[in-house]
Amino acid sequence: MKIGITETVLRDANQSLIATRMSFEDFEGILEAMDNAGYASIECWGGATFDSCLRYLSEDPWERLRKIRQKVKKTKLQMLLRGQNLLGYKHYPDDVVRKFVQHSIKNGIDIIRIFDALNDFRNIEVAVEETLKCGGHAQGAICYTTSPIHNLEKYVEMGKTLESMGVNSICVKDMAGILGPQEAYDLFKALKSTVKVPLVLHTHSTTGLGPITCVKAVEAGCDRIDTAISVFSGGTAQPATETLNYALKQMGYETDLKEDVLKEINDFFRPVKEKFIQSGGLNTYVMGTETDALKYQIPGGMLSNLIAQLKQQNALDKLDEVLLETPRVRKDLGYPPLVTPMSQMVGVQAATNVLLGERYKSVSKEVKAYIKGEYGKAPGEIDPDLIKKVLGDEERITGRFADTLEPIFEKTKKELGDIAESDEDVLTYIAFPQIAEKFFKEREEKRSRVVSYTITKM
Repeated sequence: MKIGITETVLRDANQSLIATRMSFEDFEGILEAMDNAGYASIECWGGATFDSCLRYLSEDPWERLRKIRQKVKKTKLQMLLRGQNLLGYKHYPDDVVRKFVQHSIKNGIDIIRIFDALNDFRNIEVAVEETLKCGGHAQGAICYTTSPIHNLEKYVEMGKTLESMGVNSICVKDMAGILGPQEAYDLFKALKSTVKVPLVLHTHSTTGLGPITCVKAVEAGCDRIDTAISVFSGGTAQPATETLNYALKQMGYETDLKEDVLKEINDFFRPVKEKFIQSGGLNTYVMGTETDALKYQIPGGMLSNLIAQLKQQNALDKLDEVLLETPRVRKDLGYPPLVTPMSQMVGVQAATNVLLGERYKSVSKEVKAYIKGEYGKAPGEIDPDLIKKVLGDEERITGRFADTLEPIFEKTKKELGDIAESDEDVLTYIAFPQIAEKFFKEREEKRSRVVSYTITKM
């Protein structure tokens, strides 16, 4: 049996360990080798990469994708999409979702892993439909979590729903590394006997369970797993590519991976990792095994962001209190899975509760929108007292929130005029207006300096 391996160093491992600060220059030199390694796919875009390119790296995320595609000619490129949220933290109208999917595929993406933070699949319907329409591979994701209301039967039902939507494959997305080996075996066994599409496991090494969980999932019928090249593996990232490749081959599975190329890739990323250690961009905290995450269920990206947030407030000593408060907030909000954007919303609210010394003294606008129903249907019951405190007599939304949103793409394109040089620029602006404006301005200034320098040299 052949097991596909998806490499995550360019996206999730990068996001989980160093808050997505790896620039294109950091990995450009190894892309052609990665293309020859035998990966089933390379996850390189989506998630926080878009925001980080604009906000911190002065890179056009669309141009980054095109440049990766130019170097990676054979291997499928993969991205992560937050359903109706796209790459941001709120729902966008259907016209924007369709345009974003179209241009993602046009610029080089082959596989789009699409999830909704609440597993409310009404919020991924449009993205799945458009991906299939554009000839892309639509991978529907189930966000895995544990709570009094989540069980095996519910997850199997989710798998059936995704298959009925026409997805090409189904991913069990275990953001916090809390899926145990026996749970993985039981879940993939049940899914394998229920659906016909290929099954994928995405997990993290946060709790130390990752490698064992991957092996048990494969034994139960999982067709593909996500891993990270070893120097950027472990901790809050994925299990190591080389280790799992070795283990699976020893167990009689085929992977298509070439060990000599994997070594070349790993050696390339060693100095990159060292650079981030020396600059402080890689906090040793996220490299360890954190078994408390089995209780808190905090995913890697959320943990690194939480640490950064508390550092800015000079309140890193409050981390343990915030970790204790997180599951309480999650319970109050109806047990949402802790994945973007819910992980950020729950984490920020937990931190606010601790720092202000009073629970829900201040409630973020995002949490208010969630309670109102703008993000979809909560998995469980939201605390009635919290609803009353936040909304008062205001009615909650029960339908699909995107149905209430007017199309904005063409309108925004007209308003931007010459500021936007392409449809991709319009989408960038819609996703992150203030950051995009700053980026467009800096891009123009950079070009002016180049022109000025060229004229001077002549």
